[in-house]
Amino acid sequence: MTDSRSPWLKLRRNPAAIGSAILLVSVAVVAVIGPVLASAGAGEVTRSSFLSPSNQHLFGTDLNGRDLLYRVLLGARISLLVGVAGALVSFIVGVVYGMVAGYLGGHTDSVMMRFVDVLYSIPRLIFLLVLISALDPMLRRQLENHGLQQFIGYSKIILLIVSLGMTEWLTMARIIRGQVLGLKSQQFVLAARSIGQSHTNIIFKHLLPNLVGVALVYLTLTVPAVILDESFLSFLGVGIQAPLASWGLLLSDAAQVINPIKGYWWLLVFPAAAMSLTLVALNFLGDGLRDAFDPRQRK
Repeated sequence: MTDSRSPWLKLRRNPAAIGSAILLVSVAVVAVIGPVLASAGAGEVTRSSFLSPSNQHLFGTDLNGRDLLYRVLLGARISLLVGVAGALVSFIVGVVYGMVAGYLGGHTDSVMMRFVDVLYSIPRLIFLLVLISALDPMLRRQLENHGLQQFIGYSKIILLIVSLGMTEWLTMARIIRGQVLGLKSQQFVLAARSIGQSHTNIIFKHLLPNLVGVALVYLTLTVPAVILDESFLSFLGVGIQAPLASWGLLLSDAAQVINPIKGYWWLLVFPAAAMSLTLVALNFLGDGLRDAFDPRQRK
């Protein structure tokens, strides 16, 4: 008989979470296959600048005459890639750091968490602006020196994934550390210690399986935060650069050409709508997972 308290059953009963999951899968699939199925020349520069939405160009065209629908799909591909990959980096670092701090406890835990507090005090976006601006030329030179010229155009994507992931793990570490502090006094951990299991085995074979649910919940909530940071950095000109596209870069391009005399509204509305729907869906899914996996909600 199915347990009515099962978190997955409770998640399936949440229409907002299920609808959000379906929307996110649809966005991901369209982002992957959409640009491939687009008509030839959709992403090329033409003289058809600022055409309003029509049957030929559903989202209109941009300053360089490129099809905006094609650009929005490319933007979805890169924004989702940076968001998911950056969140995974944050997930790995935060989970490992939080488990080690919580399990060791005492003075080690205090020092490790004070380090987290220090990192919290640093203005994150300003730090990212300086870090990416300083490291991008160095990474380009290294790629060129090692004969990897084909990856030079993707240097900003690599830096965004690594830098955003390495700055978004702090909350994850605190949450995991708090969970471990409660779990390490449970009977199954004490039994593992009594039979002589190593600390590594206890952490990764006994504690980690009990933390996966909570960690996955906050992973889904980290993805929209990373996407927002990437969009803001690209809007400021530090993130993704043309001819690549991200939602932040498309919004930046729209802001440069919109004026009180002539408003090319489609340049702003469609990228903003795509990003907003995706972020809302991610937050609804994260809230649904949090409610489903919260043991207090399952009593």
